[in-house]
Amino acid sequence: MNNPLISVILVTYNAEKFLQRCLDSIYDQQYPHLEIIVMDGGSTDRTAAILYENTDNIAFWKSERDSGIYEAMNKALDHARGQWIYFIGADDILTSAFSGMAEQLTDTQAIYYGSVLKAGQKYLGEMAPYKQAKTGINHQAIIYPAGIFSTRRYDTRYRISADHVFNMQCHSDKRYQFIFRDFDIAIFNDTGISSLQKDAVFEQEKAGLILRHFGPAIYLRFLFKRLKERLFNR
Repeated sequence: MNNPLISVILVTYNAEKFLQRCLDSIYDQQYPHLEIIVMDGGSTDRTAAILYENTDNIAFWKSERDSGIYEAMNKALDHARGQWIYFIGADDILTSAFSGMAEQLTDTQAIYYGSVLKAGQKYLGEMAPYKQAKTGINHQAIIYPAGIFSTRRYDTRYRISADHVFNMQCHSDKRYQFIFRDFDIAIFNDTGISSLQKDAVFEQEKAGLILRHFGPAIYLRFLFKRLKERLFNR
């Protein structure tokens, strides 16, 4: 299908400072078929008012308390109608390159990813499996086929790294493949919680997740590198 519908999902909480800027960056896209879904966590600032002011341009929005970003993302998915799904933070900005990458979405068994700009520089780029396992693909760089969410959602046990775990699971799902396209599709705000804190549950389980989803070779390489880092960082 030419120009399939892409659902752009924002989850917000007290985002009045950045929200309109993010929404405007979506409105500015040349790609013709986007819908915006916003799930707000019961903000106490002007976030809901801004969403109300933008109602005509938003397919669905709701403000209610939740247990965190990944519960909100899961709830937002229930309202998405697109053949493709993209998540962006309210403090991030879509670049015009997003529309170029959107034109590349041809294989519904593929998870397409590009890069983001962080502090003015390209961040991560194309990633080999080891780097995917260790670092993870920035979720603002990924456009998912909607079908992948029919069989799994984000595991809310992971308060900060559920997207990394989700991508690990996708990596070992033989029905899908990751495909890189060299577009810098968003400007990533690196002052959010995922950049400043670690997910304790994920860090405890990371090695086992790598073994399960990436196999013994990458698992052993990860253990060796982690041991080396610990020895030299004493």
